[in-house]
Amino acid sequence: MSRDMSEATRTRHGRPAHHRWNPAGLAELCTAAFHTWWARRHGHAPPAHDTGGARPPSAEAEEATGPAAPSPAGAARGGGVLWRMRTTVKDAPGSLAALCTALAGLRVDILSLQTHPLGEGTVDEFLLRVPADLTGSDLTGAVSRAGGADTWIERADAHDLVDAPTRVLGLAARTAQDAAELPLALRQLLGRCTIRSLPAAPAGGHGTAPAVPVEGGLEDTVMRLRAPEGGVITVERPYLPFTPTEFARARALVDLDARLGPRIPHGRDVLTLPEGSDISVRRADTGDLRAARAMHERCSERTLRMRYHGPVDDADRYLNHLLGPRFGRTLAAQTASGRIVGLGHLLWDGDETEVALIVEDAWQRRGIGGELLARLVALAADAGCATVYAVTQASNTGMVAAMRGLGLPLDYQIEEGTLVVTARLDAEPAAGRLSELRGRRTGIGRP
Repeated sequence: MSRDMSEATRTRHGRPAHHRWNPAGLAELCTAAFHTWWARRHGHAPPAHDTGGARPPSAEAEEATGPAAPSPAGAARGGGVLWRMRTTVKDAPGSLAALCTALAGLRVDILSLQTHPLGEGTVDEFLLRVPADLTGSDLTGAVSRAGGADTWIERADAHDLVDAPTRVLGLAARTAQDAAELPLALRQLLGRCTIRSLPAAPAGGHGTAPAVPVEGGLEDTVMRLRAPEGGVITVERPYLPFTPTEFARARALVDLDARLGPRIPHGRDVLTLPEGSDISVRRADTGDLRAARAMHERCSERTLRMRYHGPVDDADRYLNHLLGPRFGRTLAAQTASGRIVGLGHLLWDGDETEVALIVEDAWQRRGIGGELLARLVALAADAGCATVYAVTQASNTGMVAAMRGLGLPLDYQIEEGTLVVTARLDAEPAAGRLSELRGRRTGIGRP
């Protein structure tokens, strides 16, 4: 009941789409025509942020931080506006003092400062409280005259007021409790970036992950980290180069994940279906591979085809990837006897999020798909996702009904029989409904 799984080796927007890679060289996921249309529909530029008229140092940064009107989210106590700023200065006595003096002359309050040593200079990262009448251009101009180079700025909000050690410890705690949190923790650690996981080569096969040293590699705006399961985690941030300090932090978080091994929360919800039988919903991972394959065997060809859009015989070959916590989160609907009768996937697709469902035939039309979907969307909202989308056939009325049942603002796009339904989680009307969806998720939410 979701994205065409027959284009595992194609790229999307010029880059491989992580949850469609298949280490065994699977059949292609979708048609070239749909991919062309989808690339036009979705770009991978970072979300827009206000610069107050500042000119970023590159075209990529300009696209990412184009000017916009001041927003309440950027307001700070004391009547100012919060900004984040990075600039590079020479590693020489007095260089930082000159920057601080220039900012003080503009009545700018420095709330926090981090330094990222480089070979011949230092990247200084500031959190600033700026008078509302100052523009980004005012800031960058003053910093440039004080010796700063390659200056980058963006609006900040109250979340940035948490000091760096506290934020890093919180991300480590989240990662320690749930392996699926690692990509999200990396994104919060490094800011707006695109994170993809590439699987390693299976025994006797060809994988999609490039060769990366154990200690990883850093190349300007791209870092590659050796994943605990043997693949590679690629992090891209084209609008702002990574520093060695950021690379060391990210590598430490991945090392923590590797030391702890596979893990998922063990809570579950118990649902009473309309006919009176009970179904439990819990997190699933690769340990459920055999039970998931058994469910596939009980599904009709039509159900498998509606879910995977490819050769029915290939359906089992996707499960190990889909159940991997590195690529998202999976919920399983399970009977009292332990039989899995439905699976719901929340898949991290770079900077986008996909939902996918399959319920075996004998258990369809009992509300299981809708319950799985509601919990997946609540998990996506907790992860800070702005939207979630489902890709299916236009004739798949069950998936369309489940998306409509969320009660969220929806966008529809259709091309050559392929339907993309996008639920907007960041729209103002969605706030109350998301609270209700979170209330239905009791034992399986993020710890």
